[in-house]
Amino acid sequence: MADAVKKQLELSIRPITSGEYDRTIFYSGFFEKLEGMTMTKGLPVPDAFRTGLISSTVFLRMGRTVREANIATEPIRRTSAAYLEAWEMLKSVTPPEHWGVYADDRAYFTDLATAYRAELKDLYDAGLRHRAAATDGVDLEELFDLYLWALNEAVRDRPADMHIGFHTCRGNTVHFHDILKGSYESIAEKMFTQLNYDQFYLEYEDPERDGSFAPLRFLPQGKSVVLGIVSTKIGELEDIDMLEARVREAAEIIAKGQGRSVEEVLEDTLAVSPQCGFASVNVNAGKGVTEEIMWAKLVLLRDLARRLWKDAI
Repeated sequence: MADAVKKQLELSIRPITSGEYDRTIFYSGFFEKLEGMTMTKGLPVPDAFRTGLISSTVFLRMGRTVREANIATEPIRRTSAAYLEAWEMLKSVTPPEHWGVYADDRAYFTDLATAYRAELKDLYDAGLRHRAAATDGVDLEELFDLYLWALNEAVRDRPADMHIGFHTCRGNTVHFHDILKGSYESIAEKMFTQLNYDQFYLEYEDPERDGSFAPLRFLPQGKSVVLGIVSTKIGELEDIDMLEARVREAAEIIAKGQGRSVEEVLEDTLAVSPQCGFASVNVNAGKGVTEEIMWAKLVLLRDLARRLWKDAI
C-alpha cells in the first residue's frame, strides 16, 4: 500500500488511493468483520446461490463449481471497524497536503445498512470525507427498488460534508465481458435521482458493451459522474484523442439535459478514471495487464485530465 501511494505521488496521479492492496476482492473486509456473518467455503455453484445470479454463470464458465461466501447465520451486529485500520495506514503514508436467518431481504438490508452507517461514522470521525461504494450490476427488476432503498439507508446519517460515490460494477474480468453488457438506460433515471449519493462511477470503456452516453441526460445538476473510459481488463493503451472526444461527447449530453454549457459541465460535473480497479480479483482478471501497463494507463488518464482541465495536477 505504501509503495502504491509513493508511485501515485511520483506520477502525479490523483486522487491518491490505497489501491485496495489490503483486499482480495473489492468488497472484502467488511462482511468478515460482522458478527453473525460466517465465511463458508465449498458452496456448490449455482445451487447454493440466488437463482439467476449472473456471476454463477461466469464461475461455471471458468470451471469453478464451488466457491466461498459470507452467510448470515445470526442477526448482523457490527462490533468493530472494518476499514479503519486501512484508512489510518493510508493517512500515515500520504503527505497531509494530499489527503438467511431473516424473514425477508429488507430485514437483512436493514441490519446491514445499520452496520454501514456505523462504519461511515467511525471513518468520518477519523477524518475521512470521501467514500465510494460499489455493487455488482443486477438486472432483476423486483430487487431494484429494494437495493436503492438499502443503499440510501446505508448513508442515511452521513454528515453534510461527507462525499459519497457509487460505482456500478459490471464484473472486472474478461470472463464477464459478454454477459454483463447493455445500456444504463433502464436504470439511469431512478439511479441518478433517487440514490442519495453525490457521484457515480460508471463503466464506459467499451461502447458496444456499455451503451451510449445518452442515459447521462437524466443526471440532475449538483451530482457528478466519473467516466470509466480506460479498460482495466485489456493491455492495449487507448488513444488519448479518442478519449478526449468521448468525454466531450458525454459533456454535451449532460449539458443539454441540464440546460447548461459544455464548459460548465466539464468544470463541475465530469471526471475520468479507469473502468474499474486493476485487480478487483487477484487472479485471472485482466488480459495482458501487467503492473507496468497499469501505471501507463494511469499516466494516460493523468495526461487526459491535463488536456480537459487546466488546473489538473
